[in-house]
Amino acid sequence: MKNLKHRTPWILVALLTLWVVASLRPPSNESGYDIAEFGRLPVLLNGRVKPLDTVARNSLLIMQGRQGVYLTEVKWYERLLGKRPEKLKPIEWLLTVLFQPEEADQLRTFRVEHPDIQGILGGESQGLVYYSFNQLTNHLPEISSQAEQIRENKPEAQTRTSRETDLLHLFDSIILYHRLKNTVKPEGTTDFAAELASYESIIGPGLAALHLSESGEEHNAEDLQRMAAFFQRYSVLEGAAYPLIVPPLDPAHAREDWKNIGTSLKESLRNGELHPAVRHYAAMATAYAGDKPPDFNRALTQYRDWLDEQEFFAEIKKGQDEFSYNLLAPFYRGMVIYIGALLLGCAFWLNWSGWLRRSGLALLILGFVIHSIGLIFRMVLEGRPPVTNLYSSAVFVGWGIVLLGILLEALHKGGIGIVTAGIGGFVTLIVAHHLSLSGDTMEMLQAVLDTNIWLATHVVIITIGYASMFLAGLLAIIYILRGVLTRSLVPETAKALAKMVYGVICFATLFSFVGTILGGIWADQSWGRFWGWDPKENGALLIVIWCALILHARWGGLIRDRGLMVLAIFGNIVTAWSWFGTNMLGVGLHSYGFMNKAFVWLMIFNVSQLLIMGLGLLPKHLWLSFRQHSPEHTPGSGGGVQPSPQEG
Repeated sequence: MKNLKHRTPWILVALLTLWVVASLRPPSNESGYDIAEFGRLPVLLNGRVKPLDTVARNSLLIMQGRQGVYLTEVKWYERLLGKRPEKLKPIEWLLTVLFQPEEADQLRTFRVEHPDIQGILGGESQGLVYYSFNQLTNHLPEISSQAEQIRENKPEAQTRTSRETDLLHLFDSIILYHRLKNTVKPEGTTDFAAELASYESIIGPGLAALHLSESGEEHNAEDLQRMAAFFQRYSVLEGAAYPLIVPPLDPAHAREDWKNIGTSLKESLRNGELHPAVRHYAAMATAYAGDKPPDFNRALTQYRDWLDEQEFFAEIKKGQDEFSYNLLAPFYRGMVIYIGALLLGCAFWLNWSGWLRRSGLALLILGFVIHSIGLIFRMVLEGRPPVTNLYSSAVFVGWGIVLLGILLEALHKGGIGIVTAGIGGFVTLIVAHHLSLSGDTMEMLQAVLDTNIWLATHVVIITIGYASMFLAGLLAIIYILRGVLTRSLVPETAKALAKMVYGVICFATLFSFVGTILGGIWADQSWGRFWGWDPKENGALLIVIWCALILHARWGGLIRDRGLMVLAIFGNIVTAWSWFGTNMLGVGLHSYGFMNKAFVWLMIFNVSQLLIMGLGLLPKHLWLSFRQHSPEHTPGSGGGVQPSPQEG
C-alpha cells in the first residue's frame, strides 16, 4: 500500500498524459469520407488563413455555445449511468451544411434560451432548447422583423433586455447558417459539377452575344439570357458566401486576393475559364451529395495536390497545425486537470496525507505544461505575443496564477499553492471559454497593434500584474475562509499566508507599474501621446495606486494581517474592473463592446468579494480558528509571536 501511494502521482500523470496524447488522433473515417483531410483545407476568413475545421468549430460556438451537433439529447443523470449522446463532430456538421443542406436543415443547430421566444416557436420547455432550421422556417419573417426593430430602436447592447439579446442572437445565427450553406455552391444545387460544366459551355457564346448586343448587331438572345441567369445566380452567391475558399493563382499575392466562390465564378466571365479550386470543390460537392466517398476523396486529394503544386506550403501547414491544435484542445484539458489538482489539494487539507499533496502538485505541473503548450501553440499559429485580445489575456492570467502557485507550493509545502493555482487556472480558463463564444479567438490585429515591441512587452508584463493581484486575492480568501469557517488556520499557516500575500503584492506592484509605463511608451510611439485618460489606462493606474495603498498601510502600521487580507480581496475587484470591466464601457481605445452576461457575472463576482471581506471584518472571537488558539498565538499575529492587537 505504501508503494502504491508513493507511485500514485506518477500513475495519475501517466494516465492523464495518455488522455491528452490520444486526443491528437484524427476523427475516424467510418463513413468512408476523409473528413480529417477536408478539415485541414485552408481558407481565409476575417483576415487570416485557417482550416475548415476551425470555421466549423467557431460557427458552432457562435450559434449554440458548444462544439458538435447532438443527434440525441441525454440528461445529466443519464450521463452518470454511462449513456452518451450521439453527435456529429464539427467538421462532419460543416460537410453536411456545405454539401447536403437539406439534411443539415433537420439538425437541431440553433440555441434558444428565453421562454418568450420559445413560445413564438411553439416550444414549452424551460432553459436551453435547440431547434432545427426546418422548425424555424415558418417564423423567419417574424424573427427578422423583430430583430430589425430591436437594432433600430436599441442600437446599444447594454439597453437591450435578455429576450431582445436572445432574439438577436438567433437571427444572427440564422444569417451565419445561410452564409455557410452558400459557401461552396448555391443552395438547392444537387449536381454542382454538372452546373459548372453548363456554365462554362455558355461563357463563350454568351460573351459573344453580349458584345454583339452592345454594338447593336444581331445576336443570340438565348445565349445572352442564359449567361445573365448564371451571372445573377452567382451574384447572390457572392453576397452570401462566408469563408473565402478560392486562393489566388499566385501564392505570393496578399491574403486580400482570396475570393469566395461567387466572386470567382463571376470573374471567370473575363478569362473564360473556371478557377481550378472551383472545379475541385464542385467535384467534392457532387460526390458528397451523391454519397460517393471514393469520388469525394479523389477530388479532395487532387485539390490538395494542386495546392502543393502552387506552393501554398505556408497555408497548408497552417491548416494542418491548427487542425492539430483544435484536436488537442489544450485549455479544455488543462482545465480538467486543474480541477483534479484542486480536489487533491483540498483532500490533503482534510487528512494531511503526503501522497495527496504530491499527487495534487504533480497534476498541477502537468496542467501547467499542457497550458504552456497551448500558449506556445497559439503564439506560433498567430506569430504574435501571448496576449493579443481579451480571450488570450484570460488564458495568460490563468497561466501566470498557476506558475506563481507552483512556486509558492515549492516554498511553502502546505497545499496552499496547489489550491490557489487550481482555482485560478480553472476559473480563468472558464472565463476564456465563454469569451470564445463570440467567434475566432485568433483574429487579425489592427495594423497599429501588430508590429510594435513596446506593445508586446506592455501587454505581457501588465497581464502578469493582473495574475499576481488575483493570486494575492485568492490567498487572502483562503486565509479568511479557513480562519472564520474552520479551525485549520494554525499560527504557522497564518504566518505563511501573510508572507505570501505581502510578497505577491510587492511583485504585482512592480509588474503593474512597469507594464503601465511601457503602455505609455507604446502609446506615445503609436498615437503621439503618452497618456490619454483612456478607461483602460485609468484601470491600470488604479491597480498601481491600490497596491501602493496596501503597502503603505502595511508599512505605516495601519493594518496587520487581517487588514492586509481584506485589502487584498478588494484588489480582486479593482483588478477585475481594470482588466475586464473597462472593456465593456463602450468608450476608449480598448473597448470590446458591452456583454450582458459578462456584466452580470462581473457584478456577482464583486458582490462575492465584498461578502468575503465582510467575513474578514468580523470580530476575531467569531473566527473558529481564533477560538482554538490563545491570544498570544492568534493566527493573524504574524506567526504567533506578537500579541493579538496585531490583528487590526
